[in-house]
Amino acid sequence: MCGIIGYTGTEDVKEVLLNALELLEYRGYDSAGIAVKEDAQTKIYKCAGRVKDLRLICESEKFLSGCGIGHTRWATHGGVTGTNAHPHRVGNVTLVHNGIIENYRELAAHYELEEQLKSETDSEVVAALLNRYYEGQPNETIKEVVTKLKGTYALVILFDDQPGVIYSVRNVSPIVATICDEGAMLASDLTALCRFTNRYFVVPENYILKLEKTKLTLTDFAGREVEPEFLTVDWELNSAGKNGYPFYMEKEIMEQPDAITRTIESRITGGLPDFSAEGIPDSLFTDCERITIVACGTAMHAGLVAQALVKSILHMHIEVEMASEFMYSDPVIDKKTLVIAVSQSGETIDTLEALKYAKRRGAKCLSIINVKGSSIARESDYVLYTDAGPEIAVASTKAYTTQLAVFYLLVAKMAFSRGIFGTEDTQSFVRELQRTPDAIKKVLEKRREIHVLAGRVLDAKDLFMIGRGLDHSILLEGSLKLKEVSYIHSEAYASGELKHGPIALITQNTPVVAAVTQEKLMAKEISNIKEVKSRGADVVVFIKGAIAESLQGEYPSFVLPDMRDEYMVMPASVALQLLAYYVSSDKGFDVDKPRNLAKVVTVE
Repeated sequence: MCGIIGYTGTEDVKEVLLNALELLEYRGYDSAGIAVKEDAQTKIYKCAGRVKDLRLICESEKFLSGCGIGHTRWATHGGVTGTNAHPHRVGNVTLVHNGIIENYRELAAHYELEEQLKSETDSEVVAALLNRYYEGQPNETIKEVVTKLKGTYALVILFDDQPGVIYSVRNVSPIVATICDEGAMLASDLTALCRFTNRYFVVPENYILKLEKTKLTLTDFAGREVEPEFLTVDWELNSAGKNGYPFYMEKEIMEQPDAITRTIESRITGGLPDFSAEGIPDSLFTDCERITIVACGTAMHAGLVAQALVKSILHMHIEVEMASEFMYSDPVIDKKTLVIAVSQSGETIDTLEALKYAKRRGAKCLSIINVKGSSIARESDYVLYTDAGPEIAVASTKAYTTQLAVFYLLVAKMAFSRGIFGTEDTQSFVRELQRTPDAIKKVLEKRREIHVLAGRVLDAKDLFMIGRGLDHSILLEGSLKLKEVSYIHSEAYASGELKHGPIALITQNTPVVAAVTQEKLMAKEISNIKEVKSRGADVVVFIKGAIAESLQGEYPSFVLPDMRDEYMVMPASVALQLLAYYVSSDKGFDVDKPRNLAKVVTVE
């Protein structure tokens, strides 16, 4: 949650900060602010609302300095007000903060800070505490203060008597940094750095980072200077832009064929899945007796598809756990368990904590992530990076389908390693995976048909989705997408459960979206569609081309390209993403920034 930027260098600091905050706005957009250093003074500009509102406030300002910090907020402590917006300033200290300080009330009371505080935030308490201890030694002050904090934090700090210098320290909440020709920068997400460089490093926890215009210094709490471990971004430096699309979500939906191709092709050798580049031994797949997938939201829905594949192909015991509930549900985890953590950002706090718990129980941990060097990646025994590129829209699309692609490769690898598939079976399975980019392209080419279908559900207050088997798994994700971006109450039900309660919700003209992609379940699924239709439902169907004739044109439909049943997840998921996108955009909503949501969840 929350977007952070810090910059000191030769560029126009106002534009650097505001442009970066616009890229980071998917991390929070309740309020925004910047603080700019002018010699011994620090000027703060902030407001409730979007970065575009902050830009209007700053429009006429000219800054001589090239040093400043910025923040876009997702509110946790304190309401959405200009006063609660970051940066916060107390005395000689100005800071921005991502995370939650759990003991902020106790600190404010113990150190008698209340009279200095103007906001309702936990973050301002940290600024006040830093100011209390500050006597001209930034590193010593930071070390002293953070030992008193309980919770998670990424702190970026300006001290009045340190012109042109920015300090940062973190615990759990992410910070990445770089130095380039234009100066030194840090951010909560590397998308903010990509305009300047493709090199960055992740600031280690409990190290102090000092940024100056021409250098950066990283020191541990013992005062020892440490050389940063730089990583390279594979993305093009301009790939975080919209490239002419009205919304990032549409751009990212359209990028999925290329993203899937990049993700899988480097991991296929001789038609077989190959994870040797990642150093993953076959023993990881042969020695485990059970699999547990931990994830949240969309990533968890990718795990549900993997669960169906593992059961049907590998016949192994597998569980998909909501990461937020994992530690509190007494999970059965031991040394024979392979735990797979899934997260686009690699910073999802619930998934990170679940992974740490599993490791303490002796499990081997593999993660599927889109961001190199992220917290979950560093905690994992092994990592498989998707190659989705930057995903800016809050509602995930290409991150989801690339996660699915990696899961298909994993299942093929496990089936081959465990002797369930022979060479020909494995190659056949992988060839079908290699067909998915073309199948998705066919969906994208016919997206106007989906736009027409979206008009049928545009005014719905409640909507239901029904499907069986893998169709139910993808409808859970399709329903989430629709909820996220269109604010329509949408629920996905396993069709066979309709008669056990949910069909009571079907009344005249109730919109129902049905998926029919599994040939072996076709007859039962069509029967379920007729059940809801007979009770007045307005049904829209997404159906596999090979079985489309079975509907005999009775229902408004979108015909999906043919693939093997287990792969129909891919084109069907993209079609459902487009349905959600068109409903949201036609309703006039900000598709990329749905209300109350942030892209990266770094607080529990």
